[in-house]
This record gives sequence, structure tokens and C-alpha cells, in this order.
Amino acid sequence: MQPPFEFSAPWSRGLLATSLAATALFFGVAAFGYLQPGLPAWARWTLTTLPLLTLIGAALWTVRGYVLEPGVLRVRRLLWDTCLPLDGLESARWDPEATRGSLRLFGNGGLYSYHGWFWNRRLGRYRLYATDPKRAVVLRFARRTIVVSPGEPADFVRALPTRRAAP
Repeated sequence: MQPPFEFSAPWSRGLLATSLAATALFFGVAAFGYLQPGLPAWARWTLTTLPLLTLIGAALWTVRGYVLEPGVLRVRRLLWDTCLPLDGLESARWDPEATRGSLRLFGNGGLYSYHGWFWNRRLGRYRLYATDPKRAVVLRFARRTIVVSPGEPADFVRALPTRRAAP
């Protein structure tokens, strides 16, 4: 049995800028709510709690890396891994333009990562687990499409053919 291949998930400049700006904004709103003694209790609680819960939630779902194991791709999160079976993988290709023109159906579009359900004309509906769209690797299955963004996209694609079937 081969050892797993691990790949980083480096952040793009856009993701870094968006995450820093949103984090500052959310902390600013929370501080504003906390420092306003004249607000009703419910408004003060809402202004301080919701922004912080949003940041915590986004941080928990962030993509930290990828691990290729026999028959499985593990997407590393902050506290857990999302396991994606590779059975039926038809193709894998590095496509820096894969996510261009995408519409977010449900998910996170740039607070610590890009993940969720998206759609565009080239891919149709797809599941995204990424931190840098320019490193996008498109995994095509008969009934689903997954897009990931490993730090070394070419090495990731080369590693996939030997990892398709579970032992």
C-alpha cells in the first residue's frame, strides 16, 4: 500500500485580501455593538455575536490542504476532513480558468476559502473546495464535478491515476 500524498492549499492574493478586509469589518461591527451602551439588549447582542459567529463558522470550514489516499480524496478542514470517494473518476485536469464566471448557488465565496455549490457554463454545477482559483483542478465523474486547488496542481493530477480505486 502506498503512503498518502499530501498537498497544501495556498491562498490566492484575492482570498487573502477579502478575508483580511471581511475580518476587520466583522470585528469592527462587533466592537461597535459592544461599545454602544444606548442600544437595546437584543441589538447589542446581535451586533456583537453574529459577526463573531460568522467568522468562527467560516474559519471552521476553511480548506487547509488535500490528502490523496487509495480511492479517497480528503479535504483538510480546521477540525475535520471531508472525505470524497474517487470511485468512478473519469478525468482530472488542471484548469486555471475553471471557476471563471461562476455563480455561487450555496456556499462561501471568499471568507477564508471558496467552498460549496457553484455553477458556470463550462462545468455546469460543481462542488468547490479551493483557496486559489488559478490552481483549480477539475475532477470529472459521471454524475458530479469537483474542483480543488492544491498547491502543486500538476503533481496532484499526476498522482491521481494511481489513487482511483480503493484497495
